[in-house]
Amino acid sequence: MTLPADIDIAQAATLRRITEIAAGLGIADEFVEPYGRYKAKISLDYLDSLPKNPNAKLILVTAISPTPAGEGKTTTSVGLGDGLRAIGKRAMICLREPSLGPVFGMKGGAAGGGYAQIVPMEDINLHFTGDFNAIALAHNLLAALIDNHIHHGNALDIDVRRVTWKRVIDMNDRALRDITIALGGPSNGFPRSDGFDIVVASEIMAIFCLASSLADLRRRIGNIVIGYNRAKEPILAAQLNAPGAMTVLLKDAFQPNLVQTLENTPAFVHGGPFANIAHGCNSVVATTAALKLADYVVTEAGFGADLGAEKFVDIKCRKSGLRPSAAVIVATIRALKYHGGADLKTITTEDLSALEAGLVNLQRHVINVQSVYGIPCVVSINQFDADTEAEIALLCARVVEMGAEVVLASHWANGGKGAAELAQVVVQLCDRPEAMNYVYADTDTLWQKVTAIATRIYGATEVTADAKVRGQIADLQAAGYGHFPVCVAKTQYSFSTDPTLRGAPLDHRLNIREVRLSAGAEFIVMVCGDVMTMPGLPKIPSSERIDLVDGKIIGLF
Repeated sequence: MTLPADIDIAQAATLRRITEIAAGLGIADEFVEPYGRYKAKISLDYLDSLPKNPNAKLILVTAISPTPAGEGKTTTSVGLGDGLRAIGKRAMICLREPSLGPVFGMKGGAAGGGYAQIVPMEDINLHFTGDFNAIALAHNLLAALIDNHIHHGNALDIDVRRVTWKRVIDMNDRALRDITIALGGPSNGFPRSDGFDIVVASEIMAIFCLASSLADLRRRIGNIVIGYNRAKEPILAAQLNAPGAMTVLLKDAFQPNLVQTLENTPAFVHGGPFANIAHGCNSVVATTAALKLADYVVTEAGFGADLGAEKFVDIKCRKSGLRPSAAVIVATIRALKYHGGADLKTITTEDLSALEAGLVNLQRHVINVQSVYGIPCVVSINQFDADTEAEIALLCARVVEMGAEVVLASHWANGGKGAAELAQVVVQLCDRPEAMNYVYADTDTLWQKVTAIATRIYGATEVTADAKVRGQIADLQAAGYGHFPVCVAKTQYSFSTDPTLRGAPLDHRLNIREVRLSAGAEFIVMVCGDVMTMPGLPKIPSSERIDLVDGKIIGLF
Protein backbone atom coordinates (compact mmCIF):
# COMPACT_ATOMS: atom_id res chain seq x y z
CA MET A 1 0.00 0.00 0.00
CA THR A 2 1.35 3.41 -0.98
CA LEU A 3 0.47 6.26 1.36
CA PRO A 4 1.15 9.98 1.05
CA ALA A 5 4.36 11.19 2.71
CA ASP A 6 4.19 11.40 6.51
CA ILE A 7 4.45 15.18 6.43
CA ASP A 8 1.63 15.42 3.87
CA ILE A 9 -0.60 13.28 6.09
CA ALA A 10 0.26 15.43 9.11
CA GLN A 11 -0.33 18.71 7.28
CA ALA A 12 -3.73 17.50 6.02
CA ALA A 13 -4.91 16.43 9.49
CA THR A 14 -7.72 18.13 11.37
CA LEU A 15 -6.36 19.01 14.79
CA ARG A 16 -8.24 20.12 17.86
CA ARG A 17 -7.06 23.15 19.77
CA ILE A 18 -4.77 22.05 22.54
CA THR A 19 -7.11 23.56 25.15
CA GLU A 20 -9.77 21.10 23.95
CA ILE A 21 -7.35 18.18 24.30
CA ALA A 22 -6.50 19.38 27.82
CA ALA A 23 -10.19 19.76 28.67
CA GLY A 24 -10.73 16.15 27.62
CA LEU A 25 -8.23 15.20 30.34
CA GLY A 26 -10.04 17.38 32.86
CA ILE A 27 -7.39 20.14 32.79
CA ALA A 28 -8.84 23.64 33.06
CA ASP A 29 -7.57 26.48 30.86
CA GLU A 30 -5.84 28.19 33.79
CA PHE A 31 -3.37 25.30 34.01
CA VAL A 32 -2.61 25.25 30.26
CA GLU A 33 0.12 27.45 28.80
CA PRO A 34 -0.41 27.28 25.01
CA TYR A 35 2.47 27.50 22.56
CA GLY A 36 0.28 28.39 19.59
CA ARG A 37 -2.93 26.49 18.88
CA TYR A 38 -1.77 22.87 19.04
CA LYS A 39 0.84 22.47 21.76
CA ALA A 40 1.09 23.57 25.37
CA LYS A 41 2.93 23.31 28.66
CA ILE A 42 0.90 21.97 31.60
CA SER A 43 1.32 23.46 35.09
CA LEU A 44 3.53 21.40 37.39
CA ASP A 45 1.66 22.60 40.47
CA TYR A 46 -1.60 21.37 38.96
CA LEU A 47 -0.14 17.99 38.02
CA ASP A 48 1.39 17.59 41.47
CA SER A 49 -2.00 18.30 43.07
CA LEU A 50 -3.72 15.43 41.25
CA PRO A 51 -4.39 12.23 43.22
CA LYS A 52 -2.85 8.96 42.12
CA ASN A 53 -4.95 6.71 39.91
CA PRO A 54 -4.69 3.25 41.50
CA ASN A 55 -6.07 1.59 38.37
CA ALA A 56 -3.61 3.15 35.90
CA LYS A 57 -1.48 0.76 33.85
CA LEU A 58 1.89 1.60 32.28
CA ILE A 59 2.73 -0.08 28.97
CA LEU A 60 6.29 -0.16 27.64
CA VAL A 61 6.91 -0.27 23.88
CA THR A 62 10.32 -1.59 22.89
CA ALA A 63 11.73 -3.40 19.85
CA ILE A 64 14.18 -5.82 18.30
CA SER A 65 17.68 -4.51 17.55
CA PRO A 66 17.17 -1.74 14.97
CA THR A 67 18.11 -2.24 11.34
CA PRO A 68 18.22 -0.11 8.18
CA ALA A 69 15.00 -1.92 7.17
CA GLY A 70 13.09 -0.14 9.93
CA GLU A 71 10.86 -1.43 12.72
CA GLY A 72 8.39 1.36 13.66
CA LYS A 73 8.60 1.59 17.44
CA THR A 74 7.33 5.17 17.80
CA THR A 75 4.68 4.49 15.16
CA THR A 76 3.53 1.52 17.25
CA SER A 77 3.49 3.59 20.44
CA VAL A 78 1.23 6.13 18.76
CA GLY A 79 -0.91 3.48 17.06
CA LEU A 80 -1.36 1.58 20.33
CA GLY A 81 -2.49 4.74 22.11
CA ASP A 82 -5.03 5.35 19.37
CA GLY A 83 -5.99 1.67 19.43
CA LEU A 84 -6.69 1.74 23.16
CA ARG A 85 -8.95 4.73 22.65
CA ALA A 86 -10.62 2.94 19.73
CA ILE A 87 -11.66 0.09 22.05
CA GLY A 88 -13.03 2.53 24.60
CA LYS A 89 -10.12 2.90 27.01
CA ARG A 90 -8.98 6.17 28.61
CA ALA A 91 -5.46 6.25 27.22
CA MET A 92 -2.54 8.61 26.89
CA ILE A 93 0.91 8.47 25.27
CA CYS A 94 4.29 9.55 26.70
CA LEU A 95 7.19 9.95 24.25
CA ARG A 96 10.58 11.60 24.00
CA GLU A 97 11.27 14.79 22.05
CA PRO A 98 13.28 14.36 18.83
CA SER A 99 16.83 15.72 18.67
CA LEU A 100 17.78 17.91 15.73
CA GLY A 101 20.94 15.84 15.29
CA PRO A 102 19.21 12.71 13.93
CA VAL A 103 16.36 14.73 12.38
CA PHE A 104 18.89 16.41 10.09
CA GLY A 105 21.15 13.35 10.06
CA MET A 106 19.76 9.82 9.69
CA LYS A 107 16.10 9.90 10.69
CA GLY A 108 14.56 12.97 9.08
CA GLY A 109 11.97 13.06 11.87
CA ALA A 110 10.78 11.06 14.87
CA ALA A 111 7.07 11.61 15.40
CA GLY A 112 5.70 8.28 14.17
CA GLY A 113 4.59 7.60 10.63
CA GLY A 114 1.70 7.06 8.26
CA TYR A 115 -1.61 7.42 10.09
CA ALA A 116 0.00 6.88 13.51
CA GLN A 117 1.71 10.20 14.20
CA ILE A 118 1.91 12.81 16.91
CA VAL A 119 1.22 16.30 15.64
CA PRO A 120 2.04 19.06 14.82
CA MET A 121 4.93 16.97 13.51
CA GLU A 122 6.87 19.91 12.03
CA ASP A 123 6.94 21.68 15.39
CA ILE A 124 7.73 18.53 17.35
CA ASN A 125 10.67 17.73 15.06
CA LEU A 126 11.96 21.32 14.78
CA HIS A 127 12.62 23.20 18.04
CA PHE A 128 9.22 22.29 19.56
CA THR A 129 8.79 24.36 22.76
CA GLY A 130 12.48 25.10 23.21
CA ASP A 131 13.19 22.47 25.88
CA PHE A 132 16.42 21.27 24.28
CA ASN A 133 17.62 24.85 23.94
CA ALA A 134 16.98 25.41 27.65
CA ILE A 135 18.88 22.22 28.52
CA ALA A 136 21.80 23.25 26.29
CA LEU A 137 21.88 26.73 27.84
CA ALA A 138 21.86 25.37 31.39
CA HIS A 139 24.60 22.88 30.52
CA ASN A 140 26.78 25.48 28.81
CA LEU A 141 26.23 28.02 31.59
CA LEU A 142 27.93 25.56 33.91
CA ALA A 143 30.76 25.15 31.39
CA ALA A 144 31.20 28.93 31.24
CA LEU A 145 31.17 29.21 35.03
CA ILE A 146 33.95 26.62 35.28
CA ASP A 147 36.29 28.51 32.96
CA ASN A 148 35.31 31.83 34.50
CA HIS A 149 36.19 30.52 37.95
CA ILE A 150 39.59 29.34 36.72
CA HIS A 151 40.22 32.68 34.97
CA HIS A 152 39.46 34.72 38.10
CA GLY A 153 41.93 33.06 40.44
CA ASN A 154 40.71 29.45 40.72
CA ALA A 155 39.89 29.52 44.42
CA LEU A 156 38.72 25.89 44.22
CA ASP A 157 42.10 24.86 42.76
CA ILE A 158 40.39 23.13 39.80
CA ASP A 159 42.88 21.04 37.86
CA VAL A 160 42.39 22.11 34.22
CA ARG A 161 43.67 18.69 33.17
CA ARG A 162 40.81 17.02 35.06
CA VAL A 163 37.77 19.08 34.03
CA THR A 164 35.24 16.47 32.90
CA TRP A 165 32.34 18.80 32.03
CA LYS A 166 32.13 19.24 28.25
CA ARG A 167 29.96 21.60 26.25
CA VAL A 168 26.90 20.52 24.23
CA ILE A 169 25.05 21.36 21.03
CA ASP A 170 21.89 19.74 19.59
CA MET A 171 23.46 18.81 16.28
CA ASN A 172 25.64 16.01 14.93
CA ASP A 173 29.06 17.63 14.47
CA ARG A 174 32.05 15.31 14.61
CA ALA A 175 34.50 18.24 14.31
CA LEU A 176 33.56 19.33 17.84
CA ARG A 177 34.34 16.04 19.60
CA ASP A 178 37.80 17.16 20.72
CA ILE A 179 38.82 20.82 20.69
CA THR A 180 41.15 23.27 22.42
CA ILE A 181 39.55 26.32 24.05
CA ALA A 182 40.69 29.69 25.45
CA LEU A 183 43.31 30.42 22.80
CA GLY A 184 44.32 34.00 22.09
CA GLY A 185 46.07 35.18 25.21
CA PRO A 186 45.48 35.83 28.92
CA SER A 187 42.23 37.77 28.47
CA ASN A 188 40.58 34.66 27.05
CA GLY A 189 41.35 32.37 29.97
CA PHE A 190 43.60 29.34 30.33
CA PRO A 191 43.91 27.08 27.26
CA ARG A 192 42.82 23.50 27.84
CA SER A 193 41.43 20.51 26.00
CA ASP A 194 37.64 20.36 25.77
CA GLY A 195 34.93 18.95 23.53
CA PHE A 196 31.23 18.83 22.73
CA ASP A 197 28.62 16.14 23.28
CA ILE A 198 25.18 16.19 21.70
CA VAL A 199 22.49 17.66 24.00
CA VAL A 200 20.76 14.31 24.43
CA ALA A 201 23.96 12.92 26.00
CA SER A 202 24.14 15.78 28.51
CA GLU A 203 23.89 14.92 32.18
CA ILE A 204 21.45 17.84 32.42
CA MET A 205 19.16 15.95 30.01
CA ALA A 206 19.40 12.85 32.19
CA ILE A 207 18.70 14.86 35.35
CA PHE A 208 15.82 16.65 33.60
CA CYS A 209 14.20 13.31 32.77
CA LEU A 210 14.79 11.63 36.15
CA ALA A 211 14.01 14.50 38.54
CA SER A 212 10.67 14.28 40.34
CA SER A 213 10.26 18.01 41.05
CA LEU A 214 11.99 21.36 40.59
CA ALA A 215 13.51 20.97 44.06
CA ASP A 216 14.84 17.54 43.09
CA LEU A 217 16.12 19.00 39.80
CA ARG A 218 18.05 21.70 41.69
CA ARG A 219 19.45 19.19 44.19
CA ARG A 220 20.69 16.90 41.44
CA ILE A 221 22.29 19.79 39.53
CA GLY A 222 24.17 20.75 42.67
CA ASN A 223 25.58 17.21 42.91
CA ILE A 224 27.10 17.26 39.41
CA VAL A 225 30.84 16.54 39.51
CA ILE A 226 32.45 18.91 36.98
CA GLY A 227 36.01 17.71 37.51
CA TYR A 228 38.67 17.45 40.19
CA ASN A 229 41.11 19.70 42.01
CA ARG A 230 44.84 19.13 42.21
CA ALA A 231 44.33 16.91 45.22
CA LYS A 232 42.05 14.75 43.01
CA GLU A 233 38.99 15.66 45.07
CA PRO A 234 35.67 16.10 43.20
CA ILE A 235 34.39 19.61 42.51
CA LEU A 236 30.60 19.97 42.53
CA ALA A 237 28.42 22.38 40.58
CA ALA A 238 27.11 23.60 43.93
CA GLN A 239 30.61 24.85 44.79
CA LEU A 240 30.39 27.16 41.75
CA ASN A 241 26.99 28.48 42.93
CA ALA A 242 25.51 27.22 39.66
CA PRO A 243 22.30 25.31 40.58
CA GLY A 244 20.06 28.35 41.12
CA ALA A 245 20.60 29.98 37.74
CA MET A 246 20.58 26.62 35.94
CA THR A 247 17.25 25.72 37.51
CA VAL A 248 15.83 29.09 36.47
CA LEU A 249 16.79 28.32 32.86
CA LEU A 250 15.03 24.95 33.11
CA LYS A 251 11.95 26.03 35.07
CA ASP A 252 9.54 26.44 32.14
CA ALA A 253 11.02 23.57 30.13
CA PHE A 254 10.43 21.23 33.08
CA GLN A 255 6.64 21.48 32.57
CA PRO A 256 5.44 18.58 30.34
CA ASN A 257 4.46 19.33 26.74
CA LEU A 258 0.95 18.33 25.69
CA VAL A 259 0.22 17.51 22.04
CA GLN A 260 -2.11 15.06 20.24
CA THR A 261 -2.11 12.26 17.69
CA LEU A 262 -3.79 12.39 14.28
CA GLU A 263 -6.80 10.84 16.05
CA ASN A 264 -6.66 13.44 18.86
CA THR A 265 -5.32 11.07 21.53
CA PRO A 266 -3.48 13.21 24.13
CA ALA A 267 0.29 12.81 24.34
CA PHE A 268 3.00 14.16 26.61
CA VAL A 269 6.25 14.63 24.63
CA HIS A 270 8.95 15.62 27.10
CA GLY A 271 12.71 15.10 27.38
CA GLY A 272 14.83 13.09 25.00
CA PRO A 273 17.97 11.21 26.12
CA PHE A 274 19.28 8.72 23.54
CA ALA A 275 19.31 5.08 24.62
CA ASN A 276 22.64 4.17 22.99
CA ILE A 277 24.53 6.89 24.91
CA ALA A 278 22.10 7.77 27.74
CA HIS A 279 19.09 6.19 29.44
CA GLY A 280 16.61 6.58 26.58
CA CYS A 281 13.34 7.44 28.35
CA ASN A 282 10.99 10.43 28.49
CA SER A 283 10.69 12.43 31.71
CA VAL A 284 9.51 10.94 34.99
CA VAL A 285 7.30 13.99 35.61
CA ALA A 286 5.45 13.42 32.31
CA THR A 287 4.99 9.68 32.84
CA THR A 288 3.88 10.13 36.45
CA ALA A 289 1.42 12.86 35.45
CA ALA A 290 -0.03 10.77 32.62
CA LEU A 291 -0.72 7.93 35.06
CA LYS A 292 -2.88 10.34 37.04
CA LEU A 293 -4.78 11.52 33.97
CA ALA A 294 -5.44 8.21 32.16
CA ASP A 295 -6.07 4.53 32.85
CA TYR A 296 -3.59 3.27 30.23
CA VAL A 297 -0.32 5.06 29.50
CA VAL A 298 1.84 4.00 26.55
CA THR A 299 5.51 4.93 26.71
CA GLU A 300 8.58 3.83 24.79
CA ALA A 301 12.24 3.27 25.53
CA GLY A 302 14.83 3.93 22.87
CA PHE A 303 16.20 1.36 20.42
CA GLY A 304 16.03 -2.36 21.25
CA ALA A 305 15.00 -4.07 24.47
CA ASP A 306 18.67 -4.67 25.32
CA LEU A 307 19.29 -0.92 25.59
CA GLY A 308 16.18 1.20 26.16
CA ALA A 309 14.10 -1.38 28.00
CA GLU A 310 16.99 -2.37 30.29
CA LYS A 311 17.61 1.27 31.21
CA PHE A 312 13.89 1.89 31.58
CA VAL A 313 13.78 -0.92 34.15
CA ASP A 314 17.13 -0.52 35.89
CA ILE A 315 17.35 3.29 35.90
CA LYS A 316 13.97 4.97 35.36
CA CYS A 317 11.81 2.47 37.23
CA ARG A 318 14.39 1.95 39.97
CA LYS A 319 14.66 5.70 40.61
CA SER A 320 10.98 6.61 40.24
CA GLY A 321 9.04 3.62 41.53
CA LEU A 322 7.26 3.23 38.18
CA ARG A 323 6.39 -0.33 37.17
CA PRO A 324 5.13 -1.41 33.72
CA SER A 325 2.25 -3.87 33.54
CA ALA A 326 2.97 -5.04 29.99
CA ALA A 327 5.47 -4.65 27.16
CA VAL A 328 5.19 -4.59 23.38
CA ILE A 329 8.17 -5.77 21.32
CA VAL A 330 8.03 -4.28 17.83
CA ALA A 331 9.43 -6.12 14.80
CA THR A 332 9.04 -6.36 11.05
CA ILE A 333 9.56 -9.39 8.86
CA ARG A 334 11.97 -7.44 6.66
CA ALA A 335 14.09 -6.45 9.69
CA LEU A 336 14.16 -10.04 10.95
CA LYS A 337 15.31 -11.23 7.53
CA TYR A 338 18.08 -8.62 7.67
CA HIS A 339 19.14 -10.02 11.06
CA GLY A 340 19.17 -13.42 9.37
CA GLY A 341 21.71 -12.25 6.82
CA ALA A 342 19.51 -11.03 3.98
CA ASP A 343 20.75 -8.11 1.90
CA LEU A 344 18.79 -4.87 2.08
CA LYS A 345 18.15 -5.13 -1.66
CA THR A 346 16.38 -8.48 -1.24
CA ILE A 347 14.46 -8.09 2.02
CA THR A 348 11.16 -7.66 0.17
CA THR A 349 11.60 -11.07 -1.49
CA GLU A 350 10.24 -14.13 0.35
CA ASP A 351 13.12 -15.75 2.23
CA LEU A 352 12.06 -18.22 4.90
CA SER A 353 15.60 -19.30 5.70
CA ALA A 354 16.73 -15.72 6.41
CA LEU A 355 13.61 -15.14 8.51
CA GLU A 356 14.24 -18.33 10.48
CA ALA A 357 17.85 -17.30 11.08
CA GLY A 358 16.90 -13.76 12.11
CA LEU A 359 14.33 -14.89 14.65
CA VAL A 360 17.13 -15.45 17.17
CA ASN A 361 17.28 -11.68 17.64
CA LEU A 362 13.59 -11.48 18.50
CA GLN A 363 13.82 -14.57 20.69
CA ARG A 364 16.58 -13.10 22.86
CA HIS A 365 14.60 -9.89 23.32
CA VAL A 366 11.49 -11.89 24.28
CA ILE A 367 13.51 -13.88 26.82
CA ASN A 368 15.00 -10.71 28.27
CA VAL A 369 11.65 -8.95 28.60
CA GLN A 370 9.68 -11.90 29.97
CA SER A 371 12.24 -13.90 31.92
CA VAL A 372 14.81 -11.31 33.02
CA TYR A 373 12.71 -8.13 33.39
CA GLY A 374 9.63 -10.16 34.33
CA ILE A 375 7.22 -8.19 32.14
CA PRO A 376 4.53 -10.02 30.13
CA CYS A 377 4.86 -9.11 26.46
CA VAL A 378 3.25 -9.25 23.05
CA VAL A 379 5.18 -9.16 19.78
CA SER A 380 3.68 -6.57 17.44
CA ILE A 381 4.49 -7.14 13.77
CA ASN A 382 4.29 -4.08 11.56
CA GLN A 383 2.90 -5.62 8.40
CA PHE A 384 4.13 -4.68 4.90
CA ASP A 385 2.61 -5.56 1.54
CA ALA A 386 5.70 -7.64 0.66
CA ASP A 387 5.22 -9.95 3.66
CA THR A 388 4.08 -13.33 2.36
CA GLU A 389 1.59 -15.72 3.97
CA ALA A 390 4.33 -18.27 4.47
CA GLU A 391 6.56 -15.75 6.24
CA ILE A 392 3.73 -14.56 8.46
CA ALA A 393 2.79 -18.13 9.36
CA LEU A 394 6.41 -19.03 10.21
CA LEU A 395 6.87 -15.93 12.34
CA CYS A 396 3.63 -16.39 14.27
CA ALA A 397 4.36 -20.05 14.93
CA ARG A 398 7.85 -19.31 16.23
CA VAL A 399 6.66 -16.51 18.54
CA VAL A 400 4.05 -18.83 20.06
CA GLU A 401 6.87 -21.34 20.67
CA MET A 402 8.76 -18.54 22.44
CA GLY A 403 5.83 -18.27 24.87
CA ALA A 404 4.67 -14.81 23.81
CA GLU A 405 1.55 -13.39 22.21
CA VAL A 406 1.85 -12.14 18.61
CA VAL A 407 -0.32 -9.65 16.69
CA LEU A 408 -0.18 -8.34 13.13
CA ALA A 409 -0.75 -4.59 13.31
CA SER A 410 -1.60 -2.13 10.54
CA HIS A 411 -1.72 1.19 12.39
CA TRP A 412 0.71 2.77 9.91
CA ALA A 413 -1.93 2.42 7.19
CA ASN A 414 -5.12 2.30 9.27
CA GLY A 415 -4.47 4.32 12.41
CA GLY A 416 -6.07 3.27 15.69
CA LYS A 417 -8.36 0.64 14.19
CA GLY A 418 -5.28 -1.09 12.79
CA ALA A 419 -3.96 -1.47 16.36
CA ALA A 420 -7.27 -2.43 18.00
CA GLU A 421 -6.35 -6.12 18.26
CA LEU A 422 -2.98 -5.19 19.72
CA ALA A 423 -4.76 -2.97 22.25
CA GLN A 424 -7.06 -5.83 23.28
CA VAL A 425 -4.10 -8.14 23.90
CA VAL A 426 -2.26 -5.44 25.87
CA VAL A 427 -5.30 -4.88 28.11
CA GLN A 428 -5.39 -8.61 28.84
CA LEU A 429 -1.66 -8.62 29.67
CA CYS A 430 -2.14 -5.67 32.01
CA ASP A 431 -4.57 -7.74 34.09
CA ARG A 432 -1.81 -10.17 35.05
CA PRO A 433 -0.04 -9.63 38.39
CA GLU A 434 2.99 -7.37 38.15
CA ALA A 435 6.32 -9.13 38.65
CA MET A 436 8.98 -6.77 37.28
CA ASN A 437 12.59 -7.60 38.15
CA TYR A 438 15.80 -5.59 38.01
CA VAL A 439 18.79 -7.07 36.20
CA TYR A 440 21.03 -6.48 39.23
CA ALA A 441 20.74 -5.43 42.86
CA ASP A 442 21.58 -2.01 44.27
CA THR A 443 24.07 -3.71 46.56
CA ASP A 444 26.05 -5.26 43.70
CA THR A 445 29.36 -3.60 42.87
CA LEU A 446 29.65 -1.50 39.71
CA TRP A 447 31.65 -4.27 38.05
CA GLN A 448 29.04 -6.86 39.03
CA LYS A 449 26.30 -4.63 37.60
CA VAL A 450 27.87 -4.12 34.19
CA THR A 451 28.76 -7.82 34.10
CA ALA A 452 25.14 -8.76 34.81
CA ILE A 453 23.95 -6.56 31.93
CA ALA A 454 26.59 -7.93 29.57
CA THR A 455 26.05 -11.61 30.34
CA ARG A 456 22.33 -11.74 31.13
CA ILE A 457 21.07 -9.26 28.50
CA TYR A 458 23.70 -9.05 25.74
CA GLY A 459 24.81 -12.69 25.75
CA ALA A 460 28.47 -11.70 26.31
CA THR A 461 30.91 -14.10 27.92
CA GLU A 462 32.71 -11.45 29.94
CA VAL A 463 33.45 -7.77 30.44
CA THR A 464 36.91 -6.43 29.66
CA ALA A 465 38.66 -3.13 30.35
CA ASP A 466 42.23 -1.89 30.51
CA ALA A 467 43.95 -1.19 33.82
CA LYS A 468 43.12 2.53 33.72
CA VAL A 469 39.38 1.95 33.27
CA ARG A 470 39.35 -0.79 35.91
CA GLY A 471 41.08 1.62 38.26
CA GLN A 472 38.48 4.33 37.58
CA ILE A 473 35.65 1.91 38.31
CA ALA A 474 37.36 0.83 41.53
CA ASP A 475 37.86 4.47 42.53
CA LEU A 476 34.18 5.26 41.94
CA GLN A 477 33.22 2.23 44.00
CA ALA A 478 35.51 3.34 46.83
CA ALA A 479 34.23 6.92 46.64
CA GLY A 480 30.70 5.81 47.53
CA TYR A 481 29.10 5.64 44.09
CA GLY A 482 28.79 1.87 44.00
CA HIS A 483 25.07 1.95 44.75
CA PHE A 484 24.37 3.84 41.49
CA PRO A 485 22.89 1.98 38.53
CA VAL A 486 24.96 1.52 35.38
CA CYS A 487 24.13 3.14 32.03
CA VAL A 488 25.86 1.30 29.18
CA ALA A 489 26.66 3.39 26.10
CA LYS A 490 27.11 1.11 23.08
CA THR A 491 25.94 0.56 19.53
CA GLN A 492 22.22 -0.01 19.13
CA TYR A 493 22.59 -2.24 16.08
CA SER A 494 23.82 -5.37 17.81
CA PHE A 495 23.73 -7.14 21.16
CA SER A 496 27.53 -6.86 20.94
CA THR A 497 29.69 -3.75 20.56
CA ASP A 498 30.23 -4.59 16.88
CA PRO A 499 27.38 -3.06 14.83
CA THR A 500 27.97 -5.54 11.99
CA LEU A 501 27.13 -8.59 14.14
CA ARG A 502 23.44 -9.19 13.43
CA GLY A 503 21.07 -11.69 14.99
CA ALA A 504 22.00 -12.75 18.52
CA PRO A 505 25.78 -13.15 18.70
CA LEU A 506 27.37 -15.29 21.42
CA ASP A 507 30.92 -15.60 22.75
CA HIS A 508 31.58 -11.87 22.43
CA ARG A 509 33.11 -9.56 25.01
CA LEU A 510 31.90 -6.19 26.25
CA ASN A 511 34.90 -3.89 26.35
CA ILE A 512 34.56 -0.74 28.44
CA ARG A 513 36.46 2.10 26.77
CA GLU A 514 35.63 4.93 29.13
CA VAL A 515 33.81 5.56 32.42
CA ARG A 516 31.85 8.71 33.22
CA LEU A 517 30.39 9.70 36.58
CA SER A 518 26.92 11.28 36.37
CA ALA A 519 26.55 12.12 40.05
CA GLY A 520 23.54 14.39 39.50
CA ALA A 521 21.69 11.86 37.35
CA GLU A 522 22.82 9.24 39.86
CA PHE A 523 24.21 6.66 37.46
CA ILE A 524 27.58 5.60 36.05
CA VAL A 525 28.04 5.66 32.27
CA MET A 526 30.13 2.83 30.82
CA VAL A 527 31.16 3.80 27.26
CA CYS A 528 31.75 0.64 25.21
CA GLY A 529 33.08 -0.13 21.75
CA ASP A 530 33.24 2.70 19.23
CA VAL A 531 30.01 4.50 20.21
CA MET A 532 30.30 8.31 20.20
CA THR A 533 28.53 10.77 22.50
CA MET A 534 28.82 13.28 19.66
CA PRO A 535 27.59 11.56 16.48
CA GLY A 536 28.55 12.63 12.98
CA LEU A 537 26.34 13.26 9.98
CA PRO A 538 26.04 10.57 7.27
CA LYS A 539 27.40 11.09 3.77
CA ILE A 540 23.97 12.19 2.57
CA PRO A 541 22.24 13.75 5.61
CA SER A 542 18.46 14.04 5.81
CA SER A 543 18.89 17.82 5.86
CA GLU A 544 19.43 17.70 2.08
CA ARG A 545 15.79 16.65 1.63
CA ILE A 546 14.30 19.22 4.03
CA ASP A 547 13.19 22.52 2.54
CA LEU A 548 10.58 25.27 2.55
CA VAL A 549 8.49 25.36 -0.63
CA ASP A 550 5.66 27.88 -1.04
CA GLY A 551 5.60 28.38 2.70
CA LYS A 552 5.32 24.64 3.48
CA ILE A 553 7.99 22.46 5.06
CA ILE A 554 8.85 19.40 2.98
CA GLY A 555 11.21 16.47 3.50
CA LEU A 556 10.42 15.59 7.12
CA PHE A 557 9.25 12.00 7.67
